[in-house]
Amino acid sequence: MSATPVAERLAEAEPVRSVRAALADLPGRAWLVGGVVRDAILGRPLGDVDVVVEGDPRAAARAIARAVSGPAFPLSEEFGAWRAIDRERGFSCDVSPLQGATIEEDLGLRDFTVNSVAIPIEGGDPIDPAGGIGDLDAGVLRVLGPGAYAADPLRPLRLVRLHAELGLAPDAETERLTRSAAARLSEPSPERVFAELRRLVSAPEAVSGLELAERLGVLGAVLPEIAALRGVEQSRYHHLDVYEHTLEVLRRQIELEDRLDELFGELAGPLRALLDEPLADDLTRLQGLRLGALFHDVAKPDTRGIRPDGRVTFIGHDSAGEEIVERIFRRLRTSERLRTFVGGLARHHLVLGFLVRERPLDASTVYAYLKRCAPVEVEVTVLSCADRLATRGDNAESAITGHLELARELMEPALAWRATGPPRPPIRGDDLAAELAMEPGPELGEMLGRLEEAAYTGEAETRDEALALARRLRQDRQS
Repeated sequence: MSATPVAERLAEAEPVRSVRAALADLPGRAWLVGGVVRDAILGRPLGDVDVVVEGDPRAAARAIARAVSGPAFPLSEEFGAWRAIDRERGFSCDVSPLQGATIEEDLGLRDFTVNSVAIPIEGGDPIDPAGGIGDLDAGVLRVLGPGAYAADPLRPLRLVRLHAELGLAPDAETERLTRSAAARLSEPSPERVFAELRRLVSAPEAVSGLELAERLGVLGAVLPEIAALRGVEQSRYHHLDVYEHTLEVLRRQIELEDRLDELFGELAGPLRALLDEPLADDLTRLQGLRLGALFHDVAKPDTRGIRPDGRVTFIGHDSAGEEIVERIFRRLRTSERLRTFVGGLARHHLVLGFLVRERPLDASTVYAYLKRCAPVEVEVTVLSCADRLATRGDNAESAITGHLELARELMEPALAWRATGPPRPPIRGDDLAAELAMEPGPELGEMLGRLEEAAYTGEAETRDEALALARRLRQDRQS
């Protein structure tokens, strides 16, 4: 690949221009390295910038921060790296001191050949001692020897993530070294592990990345609960074991991201806007749904049973799945918000399917669905479609058709519920207690819940109607 187009692409990128201008008056040489150079070579969008400097990385980071009116802070005490952030344009610049006497020595300490290419900050020919440009041209992901994994045990997981993001395939020697190093993935901090997992699951080729991770022992090292799904056979209504089914659900979920118009018609616009909202841990709700697909059946190995007639069951795997998600995400030190979101998807992913035979649904059943599945009533409706599409055993086609039709019917009330929240009873609790001479407690709470449902269904929309209904209910209970 010609060096000129790469240098030109970098020179034209706004983040690179900002960093270059900020460092122009500082002493010492500087080089663009890592992902920004790699992505320029691949013709990918350019965002965050990595720079190596001969001088003081703190001074360089602060100069960049001043230029972009953002903060600068230490990133790594061990390596002396700093980060500057441009919040307005949404990019960061990591500044590291030169490791070794030359830039070539520095590049030799990196992880993979495709990340070991540098270009002088002022422009010029690439510096490529390990042949990274040739590997990019060939679509090869090659580790820089056993020492690369010894220096940072997280790198086997990073290899899988890069495969999923870039579509590069490891060569045979890299696969061998990765398989040997995978066991040490217990050593990096949980936060670093989850950062890689988050990017892996969000990547264009997430399923291929997970398949590679399982084959190389990486999946078993970081998510043994998912690796344990391999070989867990299911009933005749499934055509795949739990592991392959899980990957197929994720594959279908990714496909659905581009099929919202087809499935949900005019509701696709507001649905897409909601799913594009930030969720937690640098994930959108749409990306969080991918995690939901990955973990929705995580409890099936623990709940598998066989009935006297030979049918395989997984009774309670939905609620047990929520508990396992809680444990896994605590181990990975994710936010509580993300744990609750993914756990809620596991708990409620079966609910819509049970309603298909009850169609047409009355308002009370719709209310019960929304109330039960909140606060993931919208997202779990989407996830259930991916789950249903991935399940192609007996009676699959008719079951899929009915499920998708019901999902379309429920999406409008689900979006409305998310926008406005559950209905409020038309009478306050203290007012109701005074009118009925009730003491605060479970009975009053249950009564208010029934009045909330009545407000949703139209059975009791005014105070007088609610009070009359409450009196009838209490009388029936006491008779």
